[in-house]
Amino acid sequence: MLIKKSNVLERQLSAGVGVCCEASRRKTSGARRLGGEKERKQQMTLEELKIRQLTNQYLITQSDKITVVRDLLGVQAQFLVNALHSLKIRCYDYDDTNVSDGLVKNWSVRGTVHVLAEDDLPLFKHCDDGKNYRMDEWRGYLIWQRPDGTYNYWDDGGCKRVWSLTPERQKYFSHIILDAVSDSIKTRDELKEICSRYGMTEIERDSMFDQWGGGIRDLCERGYMNYFVQEKKAYCLCPPFKPIPEKEAKRIMSERYFTNIGPATVRDAAYFFGTTQTQVKMWLDELPVSTAVIDGKTYFYIENGKKYNKPIPECILLSGFDQLMLGYQKKESIYLKQEHLRGIFNLAGIVMPSILLRGNVVGKWQKKKGKLTFTLFENISKSEMMLISNKAES
Repeated sequence: MLIKKSNVLERQLSAGVGVCCEASRRKTSGARRLGGEKERKQQMTLEELKIRQLTNQYLITQSDKITVVRDLLGVQAQFLVNALHSLKIRCYDYDDTNVSDGLVKNWSVRGTVHVLAEDDLPLFKHCDDGKNYRMDEWRGYLIWQRPDGTYNYWDDGGCKRVWSLTPERQKYFSHIILDAVSDSIKTRDELKEICSRYGMTEIERDSMFDQWGGGIRDLCERGYMNYFVQEKKAYCLCPPFKPIPEKEAKRIMSERYFTNIGPATVRDAAYFFGTTQTQVKMWLDELPVSTAVIDGKTYFYIENGKKYNKPIPECILLSGFDQLMLGYQKKESIYLKQEHLRGIFNLAGIVMPSILLRGNVVGKWQKKKGKLTFTLFENISKSEMMLISNKAES
């Protein structure tokens, strides 16, 4: 186990560690009043806020896999190893041999890939209020913007990436892909090989299997296909479902957020959903929220019947892209000091696995080829280092 200081000071330790149903809707006023009742305000300290958030996110008391995935609105899964670790530290029934049971991987919150409960597909894949559900007419290009600001189509100025599939060719190869996965789960490479046998050119393949989604994403967005939950990219047929209209789906998602990720501020929710504060306030007007003011900020939450009588854990090794980091405005995190922000949220858009020591991020960790490396952001005691080492061994 390797320990690093963020100032590049490194030292090797002697220890060898290889390393549902939603609550019923109740209309509230803009003043957050419920059915004429007075606004319900809770007195809460910062420590109590952390205990509530950690409990709601199943980092103090674990739950079953499906409950965790549903309540947390999925777990982000660009790198599946992160999603699996996120589940492992939250689920008492986690098992590598059957982790995919009841789960799928698809595009959802913030336009990113998440591991989701299969039963939640109607919530996340609203398919333009059902109008695009399994639609078999193709545009020949995609509307989604890439992270680098370019688009998946060619414009007259020649400054954008070429989308090489005509509508007819996209339809043709979409049918071939769906026929292939109807037989069995197929990996990305297997689908490329099958499409090549049916005449797909190299530039057509670049569009259909583009790293930011391509034609494969179009099939997923229309309710035809899911990514299979495994490290190597593979695809499976999507079971039939009836999409929930987008407005209602987002209200349900916001209810889950304030029930299971809250207490949270308006800015937290806007950050998590990638939406405006105005939209969040509109959701709050429809939800049975309570409030607490802590350090001058108003936090909103929905009572869920959980008990908050356990202390903050001594140490948690959070996953990369963990919901505890993504669930709240990163610049206002109550866990991560701002001087350490870029140590976890780097400029390439990666959210690193973090070390949560007694409710505060003190560093990050990485496991590569069986070796666990810690990079510390601040000085900690020998006993605290032992806590981290013991957690790595457990």
